[in-house]
Amino acid sequence: MATMGGHGFGAKVALATAINNMDRCTGVINLDGGPLDHRYYEAYQELNDFVNVANGLNLNGMEHGNAARYLRENISCQKWANIFVQNLENKGSSVSWRLNIEDLAANMQKHQPDVACWHEHYGLWPGQALAIFAAHSRWVHLSTNTLSFYNIMPRLQGQFPGHITTWANEFESPLNHWIHEGPDSDSTWLLSQRIWRWLKWHDGANVLLADKSETGWYNIPDRGFDVE
Repeated sequence: MATMGGHGFGAKVALATAINNMDRCTGVINLDGGPLDHRYYEAYQELNDFVNVANGLNLNGMEHGNAARYLRENISCQKWANIFVQNLENKGSSVSWRLNIEDLAANMQKHQPDVACWHEHYGLWPGQALAIFAAHSRWVHLSTNTLSFYNIMPRLQGQFPGHITTWANEFESPLNHWIHEGPDSDSTWLLSQRIWRWLKWHDGANVLLADKSETGWYNIPDRGFDVE
């Protein structure tokens, strides 16, 4: 049994994976992402433009340094530019992408992109859940987006600020999306401890239990057996 965790779009992947593997997963951790429709978010539209820039780069006969320079000069957000550069594979005399940039760009042009949308047919997650997002996040809006978390992960209801909460409340930079990297080493360490404490009491806990403190106090029937 495992806990699935993810950041940003990876939070969607972690949640969908857990829902489709309930016999193997007991918990989900979402960092500044989750069951949301990002299509109309300014941050997502900016990323869409950056992906198009990367996809338009012809790597044939181009050296790694020139490709990296092109990305840094044409992608306005240096954080995203560095992420794209990290996904360039230097093969000496040639360079290629470590990701399928062409398919990613095509997917983001769909009316309902898989990377941006959360579809109802993905289902609900009844298990343990922890959702943490930046207080001033451009990807999770506090005023409305928490409703989606409560609808898809009902065990979060009534759990603010324990299991669904904000982080880095004074960090208003667009870089707050990467809450696991800053704004400073102290914040990163405290976040890791927050996640560790949650895992200590919830990782591996049966979906029918509140947390590990109830282990041994209740009889949990084996899946597949009828109980009178």
